[in-house]
Parts: sequence; C-alpha cells; structure tokens
Amino acid sequence: MTFFSIRIVAILLIASPATSLAQSRPFVPPNFEVPTVLENQYFRIRTLTVNDVVKDYDAVMSSLGHLQGVFGPNSTWPSTDLTFEQDLIDLGWHQKEFQNRSSFAYTVVSLDEKRVIGCLYINPTNRGDFDVSITMWVRADVVEDGYDEFLFATVKEWISEDWPFQTPGYPGRTVEWAKWLSL
Repeated sequence: MTFFSIRIVAILLIASPATSLAQSRPFVPPNFEVPTVLENQYFRIRTLTVNDVVKDYDAVMSSLGHLQGVFGPNSTWPSTDLTFEQDLIDLGWHQKEFQNRSSFAYTVVSLDEKRVIGCLYINPTNRGDFDVSITMWVRADVVEDGYDEFLFATVKEWISEDWPFQTPGYPGRTVEWAKWLSL
C-alpha cells in the first residue's frame, strides 16, 4: 500500500457519511437494530474491530493459499506481502463502515476468544436482483473439521431470520463467481 493509499484510508476513516458514496439509499432501514453478536456451540460471530488485528493477522497469514480467491477469481487478497499495518488499516476501515451502517464485517472467533476462525462480510450490491452480497472465510486449519460448511449454514439462517434482506447473494457459494461477475 502506498503512502497515498494510506492517506486516503485515513481520510475515509475520519469522515462519517451516513452511507457510502456508491449508495443512494441506506443499506439497512434506519430503525433496524444491526446485530452485533451471534453465538452457537462452536463459535461466536461478533463485530470486527481493530482490537482483533493480532488474531486476524495470524488467521489470514496462516491461510494464504486457502484464502486466495475467496473474494473472486481476480482477487489478490491476501497477498504474501500483507503487513500487520495493512491488516490494521483494513480492520479500521471495516469498523468504520459498520459504524456508518454502510456494510458489516464480523469476526468469527472461538468461544474462548483465543483464535480468529474466520470472517464474514455483509455488503450492499447492485448485481442482478440481489440486495446484499455476503462472503465469508475460515482459516485453513479448521476446514477439515467442517467449519466452513457450518459457518455458511449458520450465516444463511441468521440472514434469513434476523436481517431485512429479501434476496441475499452468496458469490462463490450459491452463485458461481463467473455468473456473479457477469450480473
């Protein structure tokens, strides 16, 4: 990340618009109480903050090959040269977007809060008939234990029951990336 990019991120973190520049209407209704936590017998999903950077960075860097493409076939995240500082900036960006109600990022942590298991991102979209784009990942060392499938099932149920979205899109899961990108 260049110095110019870091300055832009810092400026955006300081600004507090009610919605992102790309949105013409609020992402969620003003009276909707955005959930901050969901817990089950395996993990806790809670708001992602800068305070999660140490465990988040460990989860990302220990899973580089596994995470490539989680945000689409052309995504370069995470790169091998991702720094701790860049991850901190990313988390700050997500935290500010959550505060602005323009998108919602969650960390998925073990119940004892000792490890980040993954992350969940709920973002507005204009693709097709979808009103939300939902992506998520789990660290590589929990995939064989079924955490990816269980997280996906948990999130689908949570979105269906507790969120105001009518047509959620799960790119790379229920919608192939090629189709998603063509919408």
